[in-house]
Amino acid sequence: MSLRSHYCGLVTEALNGQTVSLCGWVNRRRDHGGVIFIDLRDREGSVQIVCDPDRPEMFKIAEDLRNEFCVRVVGLVRPRPEGTTNEQLKSGKIEVLCHELQVLNPSVTPPFMLDDEHLSETTRLTHRVLDLRRPYMQNNLMLRYRVAMEVRKYLDEHGFVDIETPMLTKSTPEGARDYLVPSRVHDGEFFALPQSPQLFKQLLMVAGFDRYYQITKCFRDEDLRADRQPEFTQIDIETSFLTEQEIRDMFQGMMKHVFQKVLNVDLGEFPVMSYGEAMHRFGSDKPDLRIKLEFTELTDAMADVDFKVFSTPATTPGGRVVALRVPHGGDMSRGEIDGFTEFVKIYGAKGLAWIKVNEVAKGRDGLQSPIVKNLHDKAIETILQRSGARDGDILFFGADKAKVVNDAMGGLRLKIGLSDFAKKHGLFEARWAPMWVVDFPMFEFDEDEQRYNAVHHPFTAPKDGHEDWMETAPEKCLAKGYDMVLNGWEIGGGSVRIHRAEVQKKVFDALKISPEDAQMKFGFLLDALQYGAPPHGGLAFGLDRIVTLMTGAESIRDVIAFPKTQRAQCLLTQAPSPVDEKQLRELHIRLRNTAAQA
Repeated sequence: MSLRSHYCGLVTEALNGQTVSLCGWVNRRRDHGGVIFIDLRDREGSVQIVCDPDRPEMFKIAEDLRNEFCVRVVGLVRPRPEGTTNEQLKSGKIEVLCHELQVLNPSVTPPFMLDDEHLSETTRLTHRVLDLRRPYMQNNLMLRYRVAMEVRKYLDEHGFVDIETPMLTKSTPEGARDYLVPSRVHDGEFFALPQSPQLFKQLLMVAGFDRYYQITKCFRDEDLRADRQPEFTQIDIETSFLTEQEIRDMFQGMMKHVFQKVLNVDLGEFPVMSYGEAMHRFGSDKPDLRIKLEFTELTDAMADVDFKVFSTPATTPGGRVVALRVPHGGDMSRGEIDGFTEFVKIYGAKGLAWIKVNEVAKGRDGLQSPIVKNLHDKAIETILQRSGARDGDILFFGADKAKVVNDAMGGLRLKIGLSDFAKKHGLFEARWAPMWVVDFPMFEFDEDEQRYNAVHHPFTAPKDGHEDWMETAPEKCLAKGYDMVLNGWEIGGGSVRIHRAEVQKKVFDALKISPEDAQMKFGFLLDALQYGAPPHGGLAFGLDRIVTLMTGAESIRDVIAFPKTQRAQCLLTQAPSPVDEKQLRELHIRLRNTAAQA
């Protein structure tokens, strides 16, 4: 008999009366008055092993077992005694009567119990191998595998070809900061790890592979948070001869297929919203549509009020004033309001004005707020009418530059909308909420550098006719760009690409990228576009983010086998780490003594 005939978690009543051979780890050993029970665990789950003293040699081995011993069991599958079934397990209706027990490898005492629900992330990442044995992590990674397989099946059925692109490539610092790799052979020169396969997948379109994909690693040296990692996995896709709408339809179908096959969930309709509408209503280009809160625009109505906090941004170009109505929020304490005030300051807001609506019918006299005395009757009437305020509500206000208002009030909307308060009062709807955000601006203006930057990347095609504005009014140009959003997370984004050299030149001119710089950074792409480049476009999905949402994990680190911390460190391997002087000499690198310079 081979070492293993079945996985522990897949032994069910269908195998009653059969002899099975199982391998796994001791999750728990229990001694019940002479009979020893072992919960044996592998990647598919666990099964109860019964060790009877009638077999003394086997029983002696069982007495010495401890948690995380790796063992092999040969035994008879039989029904559990009446009243002892465990409906939460696939194997919960049976047990295995042990005939043979072999310790394949003992274990030292683990640094933590695998069922401890209060482990710090530092402990988990330092001992990641043991952390990965926990059913929570095993389930997450198994689900990740199933997602990747369903993606591959869908793309294969639609004629896509999996093609690898290089990991060592040219640095093109137009997006996030590159990870650089020094060349030993070419003194003083560097490769860069790819932030995405963007340029190469466009080259593949020019080469005639009209439907490409790969599930690949990407690297960005940027500040980290819960949904970011320095290395992350992208489902990268590109196709030729499809319109923007056809591309969206195809990959909306892919995401619906994946959720149906993996979670048995029908994502339903994908509403389509313009970037402008999303920012106007929610202050975000990835709005969470599960939250039943949105902005009330007040900029035009606050221009002539005595309250300078409102009137100044209302009369300043690029300023904005909005209200966020929170139904039933009138019972919020001053402490809670002060907490929200400190929260919005994270986004650059100077404060948070508010009005509690006690009785709408009384107008000014029915309101409670330190700012009411600074607002004339017409402004108050407009606020109440536009917001649809009712008795017992609270109104929060954002007034500043549009970006500060959008960031701060958009963040406040999420903080309140995802809270227990929102769930209690019906302001949050527990469902899957997918959507498309489209019609992004081509460019955004950088106040510090006094130049325009590409919102997506420099190879995104403008809407038809908008290329004529690139020289005179770049801020008016809209892109053939699109993001797929799910529950407030951007899970995928892309665009139709520029395939004509004259349009690409106009974009570079708007971005103040000189012909010399363009040739130096992107010359290999620009040269290729001259050889009959087809119309093409695509998008990239964040596999880590998708799986995080599907599992309900709090961080993408919980769906990656060996992630980095928020300080971009691997606690398991202690990377990054110093290297010896010989390696540095081979790479022609000498380290500065930064401490001495400081």
